[in-house]
Amino acid sequence: MILKSVEGNLDLKSEVGILLPTYCEAANISKLIHEIESLGLNISVLVIDDSSPDGTADLVRDLQDEYRNVLVYVRPRKSGLGTAITDGFKIFLSLKNPPEYIVTMDADYSHSPRDVPRVVSAARGANGLAIGSRYCLGGGTVNWSISRLAISRVANMLSSVLIGAEIHDYTSGLRCYSMNLVRNIVGELHSETYEIQIETIRQARKKGFAIREVPMVFMNRKKGKSKLTKKEIREFLSYTVKIGLERK
Repeated sequence: MILKSVEGNLDLKSEVGILLPTYCEAANISKLIHEIESLGLNISVLVIDDSSPDGTADLVRDLQDEYRNVLVYVRPRKSGLGTAITDGFKIFLSLKNPPEYIVTMDADYSHSPRDVPRVVSAARGANGLAIGSRYCLGGGTVNWSISRLAISRVANMLSSVLIGAEIHDYTSGLRCYSMNLVRNIVGELHSETYEIQIETIRQARKKGFAIREVPMVFMNRKKGKSKLTKKEIREFLSYTVKIGLERK
């Protein structure tokens, strides 16, 4: 059982579970968790680390001496964002006291911890899914190249045509899921990489859950290297083709 491999206090109680998938985030993870802990929310933090060779997991273990609400699950190899999020959902669901909401966010400061309370507040009102949106009114991106912006826009336009959820940002990773939504969709999730972002929206819409957006500004990662690979782009495109074929 996956829960047996989770390190930390499994009897903790929290309203919000913060899910942080990591691979080589030693430069960011300690400062990020300190900032998340300072938000004043009733939270638990779960780091899903893919055996980072830079010691990311060891830094999280060090923080467990200071924060009793920090959990870490180390997977044997780099296995993709999609499986990390699904594993995180399953771990939170398996706790004795599951949180009411789960926030997913990048561990590289692309997402500001200051935006977490706003997506949580939006999810409370929706009892479904709240998304930190770069493309709704008030949102934006900073220091993106024209090519990266174009790729993102095309991916979102394609997702909008295929899913039709009437939102602006299908690929943002800053989200808050109600636990009711997670329970209803976790068995339907099969994504390995970044396509998890549109798969969760698709499942939420299919099952009749509300989806809301709150504006956020996406920053280029502060330290370290981007991990988006050509393989992950291919997986994303393959998933959108699959959706298109299923609609015919």
